[in-house]
Amino acid sequence: MELGIADATAVVTGGSKGMGRAVAEVLAGEGARVAVMARGREALDGTASALRAAGSPDALGISVDMTDADSISEGFGQVADRWGSLNILVHTIGPAAGRFEDLDDKGWDDAFALGTMSAVRSARAAVPLMRAADWGRMVIFSAHSIQRQSPILVAYTASKAAVTSIAKNLAKSLAPDGILVNAVCPGTIVTASFTENLKDVFAAENLDPTDPNDVMTWIDKTFHQPADIGRAGLPDEVASLTAYLVSRRNGYVTGACINVDGGSDFV
Repeated sequence: MELGIADATAVVTGGSKGMGRAVAEVLAGEGARVAVMARGREALDGTASALRAAGSPDALGISVDMTDADSISEGFGQVADRWGSLNILVHTIGPAAGRFEDLDDKGWDDAFALGTMSAVRSARAAVPLMRAADWGRMVIFSAHSIQRQSPILVAYTASKAAVTSIAKNLAKSLAPDGILVNAVCPGTIVTASFTENLKDVFAAENLDPTDPNDVMTWIDKTFHQPADIGRAGLPDEVASLTAYLVSRRNGYVTGACINVDGGSDFV
């Protein structure tokens, strides 16, 4: 399917690893000019090099602290200086897990600074650049836990519920400008960070944290929330949907919250 994004300009926050990198790679493969924003310089440089090889010769890696308003503004300023306008924003950033009884006020503040305000600030910086372009698309990553609650994700889920509402509101307010905005809600996705964080837990149960079937076995046993497909998802499976939503091929989907979760929720 021709997505119509060759030479489009795109920013992917959290684009140096996991689902963000998978999205960036798909966009680069379609010929878009992609800037990835994350904190670590080494990972950014490696990602930008891979994106250039994939088909995005003008790919950029921009070091941004997504908890800092000035850093986000400066990052998008680099995009404005380089390209002058922006067609696509994919915001993938989210906070860490934590139980209610373990979170003090700072914990809540940190969760919303990273999980919600980073999206607000990125959208605020992106919208003027999108209005300067011929067309614009935005996807903000939410999470399927906004529909299926987990006690270990209370602040994470609250921040994601907030960005879902923000995405829907932006869809309404930006529709007259022809800018489409959607939220994508990944379920359990096997990323490098997921594997690294849980490798010891999985090893104790003789499970492989890189195997989507073993991962879903653990999810079912631990949280009693299996996916109907019977396995966890992969970053590329989130990226393919996201790429469609931010493409010119999508002309009518806006204000949606779309699950990519293997059939975990049908409400």
